[in-house]
Amino acid sequence: MSNLNEAPQRLLFAITVVIFSCSTFGCKNANKKEAKVNKPVVQTKGFLSQPLVTDIYTADPSAHIFNGKIYIYPSHDIDAGIPENDNGDHFDMRDYHIFSMDSVGGKITDHGVGLDIKDIPWAGRQLWAPDAAFKNGSYYLYFPVKDKKDVFRIGVATSKSPAGPFKAEAEPIKGSYSIDPAVFTDGNGDSYMYFGGIWGGQLQRWASGSYEANGSKTDLQDPNKPALSCKVAKMTKDMLGFDGPVKDVIIVDSNGKQLLTSDHDRRFFEGSWMHKYNGKYYFSYSTGDTHFLAYAVGDSPMGPFTYKGVFMEPVQGWTTHHSIVEQKGKWYIFYHDTQLSGKTHLRNIKVTEIKHTVDGGLELIKP
Repeated sequence: MSNLNEAPQRLLFAITVVIFSCSTFGCKNANKKEAKVNKPVVQTKGFLSQPLVTDIYTADPSAHIFNGKIYIYPSHDIDAGIPENDNGDHFDMRDYHIFSMDSVGGKITDHGVGLDIKDIPWAGRQLWAPDAAFKNGSYYLYFPVKDKKDVFRIGVATSKSPAGPFKAEAEPIKGSYSIDPAVFTDGNGDSYMYFGGIWGGQLQRWASGSYEANGSKTDLQDPNKPALSCKVAKMTKDMLGFDGPVKDVIIVDSNGKQLLTSDHDRRFFEGSWMHKYNGKYYFSYSTGDTHFLAYAVGDSPMGPFTYKGVFMEPVQGWTTHHSIVEQKGKWYIFYHDTQLSGKTHLRNIKVTEIKHTVDGGLELIKP
């Protein structure tokens, strides 16, 4: 008799345990979508700002003002199950989500997938940090992805809406290579693309002018030579190609001498951006293995640029990748860290205000 009374109690206890386990630790089915963030932000203290998106992992945010709203074009990090290495093979992203908000601090909208790697005819793997632009009544999404020979090229996709979806061109941009495209349009309507990243970004393999498949994995072979330069090219009027040769973005010190490879705290590594302020051109970038965001200023969008300093200290994570945009008289920097996951390949985008000083500098940000 006692056994009969205990049976339903044991059943009730078992059901309770299952419900508690699923709600507290997450059932296996809930973890099938690798890109989803299935846990809340655990720690909020110690961070300058909080993640803008918490249901998927996002990084490398490129922000623009289109139709009075802020549109953000980030990478979409996933857990691909690939071991971490200096080539960045673990960053095996496959699509882009596009986000928007009326203003910083407002509600953020996820417009869904704007471009998927399966819809890029020439793509192989690793859909890395994108950028966007508007001209001629169309929106352009620029993206780096390895082709079927595992060489990074830069492609372009178009849409009539800043939220997409975007349709990719059948071939990469002729003459493009490496990663991290950033497109700047000057006041006269001329547009320029800045691109390049060393190590996993393969820029060092183009040092001779053509791709060397078995070339150096890093840029550290000649530390006392001028550092590898970011690249810049003027865009054609249709924004689908380069109008002229690809040139070096030269960064010099206060004495006019080009920064050296061994100058890890100041040299270019990846993640370039361009903004214009009071008639000057601000070329900003990541120093990569030393984790700073630095900037240099010039009188022309093609450079040369004089190094001015660091404007953001290292974030939590291996490096950062940013964009700078102005809305209603205030300037903002969009960046990422790893607050949600604590893992370098699963990141989250953020935003905070950035200020120009009276003498034209950028105030230091401690994220």
